Amino acid sequence: MNLNLNRLSRDYSIRAEQLSANPATSDEVLIGRIANGDRLAMQVLFARHHVRVFRFVLRLVRDEAAAEDLISEVFLDVWRQAGKFEGRAQVSTWLLAIARFKALSALRRRPELELDEETAEAIEDTSDTPDVALEKKDKSEILRKCLSGLSAEHREIVDLVYYHEKSVEEVAEIVGIPEATVKTRMFYARKKLAELLKAQGIERGWP
Repeated sequence: MNLNLNRLSRDYSIRAEQLSANPATSDEVLIGRIANGDRLAMQVLFARHHVRVFRFVLRLVRDEAAAEDLISEVFLDVWRQAGKFEGRAQVSTWLLAIARFKALSALRRRPELELDEETAEAIEDTSDTPDVALEKKDKSEILRKCLSGLSAEHREIVDLVYYHEKSVEEVAEIVGIPEATVKTRMFYARKKLAELLKAQGIERGWP
């Protein structure tokens, strides 16, 4: 069965919006429908999650075209493997685990790239006034610069905890390491990031 993800994104219909807005339509319900071949459910799941998953992949591969290709692979896997989802983790956690595997596999095929280069630029929030947007941009650039000073392992943990709001347990599942290791990496990542931010003139500690 051919699944065109570009068409899914373009053709996000009123029916899909109604399905997404329905509180009964959880991600888990959507996965169940997808397992039965429901394209509308796939459309809704893609619309809900593709931006966050794309940003996560982009931070790893630092190539927009490659990230777009990987996102297609991620959601094609979801389409094919929805019936195997056992519900032991949140759907978003499952998606990020698939995305991480795809991204790291792609990087291993491209040994000239390193995981610890500069983080990809964030998408600017255009809802602010020009002055506020400029201030946010300056702080965002400083934060990105400081994040690039972290090791790949530490930056990955920060990304999952703060940008994707994953718990220690969920991060452990996504990365495939013990929870104690997640906590240790988070401790040293926060410490290092606070030092880097302070050196850039931002005295407020990392949360």
